[in-house]
Amino acid sequence: GGNIEGVAAASRIYFDKPVSALTLPESLTLAVLPQDPSRRVRNDGGSTPGLGDNLRAARERLYRRWEQLHGADASNRALFDLPLRLRPARDLPFAAPHAVEQVLAESRLAGHADPVIRTTLDARLQSVLERQVHDYLGQRRVNGLLNASALLVDTRDMGIKAMVGSADYFDASIAGQVNGTAAKRSPGSTLKPFIYALALDQGVLHPRTMLRDVPTSFGPFTPENFDGRFLGPVSATDALIRSRNIPAVYVASQLHDPDLYGFLKSAGISRLASERHYGLALVLGGGEVTMQELATLYATLANHGQLRPLRLRADDAQAPGVRLLSAEASFVAIDMLRQNPRPDDASATASARLPVAWKTGTSWSFRDAWSAGTFGPYVLVVWLGNFDGAGNPSLIGVEAAAPLFFRVIDAMKAEHADLAEPAWRIPAGVKRIEVCLASGDLPNAWCPRRGDAWFLPGKSPIRVSTVHRLVHIDTRSGRVACPPYDPLTTTEQVVEYWPSDLAKVFRDAGLPRARPPEDGDCASGVDGDPPRITSPLRGASYTLRRKANTDRRITFNATADGSVHSLYWFVDDAYVGSSDAGKPLAWDAATAGRHRVRAVDDRGRADSRELVVDVVE
Repeated sequence: GGNIEGVAAASRIYFDKPVSALTLPESLTLAVLPQDPSRRVRNDGGSTPGLGDNLRAARERLYRRWEQLHGADASNRALFDLPLRLRPARDLPFAAPHAVEQVLAESRLAGHADPVIRTTLDARLQSVLERQVHDYLGQRRVNGLLNASALLVDTRDMGIKAMVGSADYFDASIAGQVNGTAAKRSPGSTLKPFIYALALDQGVLHPRTMLRDVPTSFGPFTPENFDGRFLGPVSATDALIRSRNIPAVYVASQLHDPDLYGFLKSAGISRLASERHYGLALVLGGGEVTMQELATLYATLANHGQLRPLRLRADDAQAPGVRLLSAEASFVAIDMLRQNPRPDDASATASARLPVAWKTGTSWSFRDAWSAGTFGPYVLVVWLGNFDGAGNPSLIGVEAAAPLFFRVIDAMKAEHADLAEPAWRIPAGVKRIEVCLASGDLPNAWCPRRGDAWFLPGKSPIRVSTVHRLVHIDTRSGRVACPPYDPLTTTEQVVEYWPSDLAKVFRDAGLPRARPPEDGDCASGVDGDPPRITSPLRGASYTLRRKANTDRRITFNATADGSVHSLYWFVDDAYVGSSDAGKPLAWDAATAGRHRVRAVDDRGRADSRELVVDVVE
């Protein structure tokens, strides 16, 4: 009847059983349906529950023919006295429609014609996910949040345990039949954990490394933080969990072999444009990934750096995996993400809840709100947005996606009290070391506050902190004293020497640091860092116009040690001017070609880089 073809399909639909399990009355019912399906499948008031008079009469006639051929059997007659109900096709179970459509499409593409397909889906977990998405959107509809997708993956076998492709498969107003877990969307900041994991592997940082959250230009790219503020010095862990953009872009700029683009290509992220197309904007969601691809990346962290493909068919072989990150970097990255506090209950202790390593993301123009992470043996990714790309100021990852993310986790924990994380063993290549909290470097003798940090021997950067320095002060002038030190006129003092860019952030935030004392009439002997040129950007080319009255000035700038007062600038060994520490200098680029720019501080320490100038008409 209708679009139901074959006795096997009819048996499943009308009686919810395979043909081999049908009783004689059920078999005869299906036998007479094709003669007049439009009338006989409808209940037209007959006395037998679920059967219309027309269908019941037709079946009775067929049974009498049966008795003529096979003889009367009292047990068969007794079966006909039992109530028989046909399940309407509209009452068929309709769980995980997007997952079902995906697995059928993949089977057709592979040329399979399996009569039965067993998936990795878990009906109970699917129900939890569907219910939480439905209830959450019901509460947030007033904020214009109308659609969501969610994906739950078991990292132990990479089986997809639950998939919600949209909030309502039958709602055409939200394009409900679109499978949001397979749609390409901007991931916002959800890729940042992999920047830091790569940096851990490449020796760029460790979790306590202090990064600069200060106004910074990376050639023509000048990123800003989501809140428009700058925090100054911030540890790598805080930069990650607080989703600071400037440190993330800086860290990404230090990566090589692979950088983030190469990592994503190795991970099989599809339909990426060229690396030049994205530049450093890829760090902040400039590319697009699917929810399934993002879940695979987070599962790579949980699986000790091994990339393994997702599975939706239960009979798909479990792939051995390809190593993209070291077990050590994966362990530390997960630990960093676990320090991200819940947005709804920051005071909850880790022991009271299942540990969760998670990250949010918000795309440009508030089109996508994400939350992704690991808990127990699972990876969970949730997305809120609109399939047509319409933006909404409410689509902020931590405000829109994170609450749904934790609702799902709490619901699963409530229904599975024994839910626990597979045992994590600390990799042999990870150690704990003591660092100076102000700088993230190894503490010198004068560092007042110290703490522990994970460290990857042979990879993590090693240097001694120079923020706190013991200085001899001339009590008469307040300047750095010159040796030999007279105990009657000199005193020892620990002084903080902050680089010029960080000192400016402290001043702008209303938290100025004491300016280090000026030097005496001799070399002070105070150790410090050489200048670090921030403009021009390393590897950048500047294209200028030749015509008159065109501004052809290029800005030079550098970060200087806290003990430095002046910087001296040279181009091709020719002196071009001086600037106060932390202040820019404008250079008139008169000639095209390659130039060597050099910054020298008033202690004789220097930094240099190559500059390319092109002149066009």
